[in-house]
Amino acid sequence: MPQDIASGAERPLLFTPIKLGSVVARNRIVASPMCQYASVDGAPNDWQLVHLGRLAVGGCGIVFGEESAVEARGRKTYTCAGFWDDAHIAPFKRINDFLVAYGVTPAIQFGHSGRKGSCHDAIRDWKPLTAEDAKDGFEPWQAIAPSAIPQTPAHPVPRAMTQTDIDDVLEAFRAAAVRAVKAGYEIVEIHGAHGYLLHQFLSPITNQRDDSYGGSRENRMRFPLDVASAVRAAWPSDKPLFYRLSAVDGQGGEWNIEDSIALARALKDCGVDVVDCSSGGIVGSASMSTVPRLPAFQVPFAERIKHEAGVATMAVGMITEGEQAEAILRSGRADLIAIARELMWYADWPAHMAKKMGIDDYHMMPERYAHRLKLRDRQAGMEINQPTPENYAVLSGLAGKEVEPL
Repeated sequence: MPQDIASGAERPLLFTPIKLGSVVARNRIVASPMCQYASVDGAPNDWQLVHLGRLAVGGCGIVFGEESAVEARGRKTYTCAGFWDDAHIAPFKRINDFLVAYGVTPAIQFGHSGRKGSCHDAIRDWKPLTAEDAKDGFEPWQAIAPSAIPQTPAHPVPRAMTQTDIDDVLEAFRAAAVRAVKAGYEIVEIHGAHGYLLHQFLSPITNQRDDSYGGSRENRMRFPLDVASAVRAAWPSDKPLFYRLSAVDGQGGEWNIEDSIALARALKDCGVDVVDCSSGGIVGSASMSTVPRLPAFQVPFAERIKHEAGVATMAVGMITEGEQAEAILRSGRADLIAIARELMWYADWPAHMAKKMGIDDYHMMPERYAHRLKLRDRQAGMEINQPTPENYAVLSGLAGKEVEPL
């Protein structure tokens, strides 16, 4: 479980360090994995360096790289990130070296698309690849899944996985964890949510197998737990392992919060340290309703799993204010706060929230920024985040001068 190693109780918990095994993150703000669809043959490039680097400069404690496929057929698209080849190690390490230099704990999320593979990227709404796309170099590939059930009627039917496929994917997850050590990562997360392969094994909607991987909840949990065990065995025992799950299926699904609590208990037994609580990704015709997208809408899942499964949790989903995040932590509903799209819009969110909550030292930003911001505050005699007409006049050099109205 995480340990609070804050130096003073008066400091917001959001901005205190947290210890996870041997890893100490400088605060409890996590940049959630955000797929960029900019990779080339799975490898990152300058876009990822800038994308993740700006989050380091902005003050996050933990920064996740985007979901990275453990094998090429496990990508959603040709532009997805990957970690299936030793050639990927060096470009990821380049990024991690930059993050560490600015006080960030680098993290990576490993996943497999299963039946959601062989598509265009998000801008084209994950439209399935066709023979026409092959003319442009984007040949469709055969997706695999627990059962031969397509994502939608418009998607190709995936091939039901054989035992050899299952063994191959297990080995791919294990090998990715070994590469992650060499690339300098401090945290690994297994993506078992959002309708991807591991979630497909869990939900009765997508898993209709009649072998030891299908039928009962225990059987449907078998493959995700095998993956967690394989990664745990390959990942250093002192470094934290996260697992992202969909606490409930999407509309019409069947996997529910009680199922997720049972899974979280089993994941803890496999050596998972933190459960990252999301939702949705699989739809069906049952009575389950869609989770309303309201502020902090997935926090109740994190709270129940934390207390009923006895495992640390990370809350994510429309958390946009520092005070909101602080209340979640202070009330014991979660241990970490993950932010995604808000950071795309507002990369310095942590630094701005710290100042808003009374931390004035700009300590989370690089000194190249911090010393100039401190100087600006002293020179102007104002709070940088509280502009007024008077402050504007000081900053713009108009104080004491008559200005003709427009």
